[in-house]
Amino acid sequence: MRRVERQGMAEPRPLLTASWRYLAMLNYDVPAQLLHPLVPAGTELDTWGGATVASMVGFRFLNTRVLGIPIPGPRDFDEVNLRFYVRRRGEDGAWRRAVVFVRELVPRRAIALAARWLYNEPYTAVSMRHELEMADAANGLPGRVAYAWRLGGRWHRIEVRTRGRPAPPDAASEAAFISEHYWGYTVQRDGGSKEYRVEHPLWWVWEADEARFDCDVTTVYGPGFAECLKDRPRSAFVADGSAVTVYTGRRLSGTESEATHPEGALGSLSDEDLPGAPSS
Repeated sequence: MRRVERQGMAEPRPLLTASWRYLAMLNYDVPAQLLHPLVPAGTELDTWGGATVASMVGFRFLNTRVLGIPIPGPRDFDEVNLRFYVRRRGEDGAWRRAVVFVRELVPRRAIALAARWLYNEPYTAVSMRHELEMADAANGLPGRVAYAWRLGGRWHRIEVRTRGRPAPPDAASEAAFISEHYWGYTVQRDGGSKEYRVEHPLWWVWEADEARFDCDVTTVYGPGFAECLKDRPRSAFVADGSAVTVYTGRRLSGTESEATHPEGALGSLSDEDLPGAPSS
């Protein structure tokens, strides 16, 4: 289990525990200028080989507990998110490589509201479904994962077909850059930033034999992302996932920013625009 020491401050408490499984990850080159307005104050864009990357990620969110207590209602559900990568130097001088979410989709309105309230994360509740054919993928047989969501009057979908056996990614690989992040940052309502830590063991990954992304990107993520997400992804894979712990966040002192979700980067739909979204 990866652990991070935070010297000179109280260790945050575990807030959420769950298992994140079968993470389909489709990765795209994105212009840095598109992401700059979304970068939380106190962080900077992280790059891989000089490229600015955003990822479409779909996965199963299982056995969800908050402060050790099972959440009311179904504890297993899907999530699909669009994310990009930033970094910040910690108090120990080491880089904290992190993710920032553009939009996160879940099928439960209560989860979306709680995440907005606790972290100001950009969650939206929509109808969702998944298809998993991974029973023999660990033995090297072909596998398939697919996640779909309904928004703006149609279904959208990401799908990855796997080949071979899963393996730990090389530390210097793009798969490691995408999958191995243990920090998150989010813009707060007043323009400041909140930092939180995520703990999980190293994920093994399957190579992708085929990856598909069928989405009205302008409706879901805004016209700014439509151009860069219409092409074939630069890379794709499936991570096996594991148990995870998300810790309570902390406000970064002295952070002020104009970071927002501008109309050109992110669509303006909210739960109120989605009368078919589940209520719990």
